[in-house]
Amino acid sequence: MDSATCLAIAASRGHRPITLSVQYGQRHVRELRSARALARHYRALEAIEVTVPLQEIAPSALTRRSQALPKDRSAKEMLRRGIPSTYVPARNTILLSLALAVAESRGAEAIYLGVNAIDYSGYPDCRPEFLRAFERLARKATARAVEGRGSPRIEAPLLGKSKAGIVRWGERLHVPWSLTWSCYAGGSRPCGHCDSCRLRAQGFREAGVLDPLLGAPPRSRTRANAR
Repeated sequence: MDSATCLAIAASRGHRPITLSVQYGQRHVRELRSARALARHYRALEAIEVTVPLQEIAPSALTRRSQALPKDRSAKEMLRRGIPSTYVPARNTILLSLALAVAESRGAEAIYLGVNAIDYSGYPDCRPEFLRAFERLARKATARAVEGRGSPRIEAPLLGKSKAGIVRWGERLHVPWSLTWSCYAGGSRPCGHCDSCRLRAQGFREAGVLDPLLGAPPRSRTRANAR
């Protein structure tokens, strides 16, 4: 939902987007189908899809099915308990490096990404200081910048938004939520219990918008057992 809203924002600002999707061994590879559908919806100039086997070099609960996903945690629990097992080491650094290569080779003005520093599950590579550092690196590492032709801007318009704020912004831009995918668990239907599903449900609930994938917010396991 974050990447879809980010794509809608870029399109609304007059950009002709090039999308980049990465198969990195994630258990929720289903998200790539959504990425292709969104690229078609927003008439991307190119819809690039590459494979980087991060499961071999950066194991995580997202890349190894033998490792359990955190479930039924509140947003407060996610932040209080530190960096979760779903953190993929250096993932955003690697993804941004790929995006930088695409941007420089195509002469793109900016790299848009849907990272969020509020509802971010504690990931260190979703913070403003990380993005500022990468932007400085881009100015040192690209031929365009070295030759005085500038380097792509890093645009993270959702950085300071809550999930509810993202839903509201997406609603204004008519984001097709039915094409999006957030669940970490994989499978054909959202699990409703992983951190990503929980944050998504909270965002739609607080925004007063019905999620076409999850419907009503999932009940917590404790409450369900009590009943």
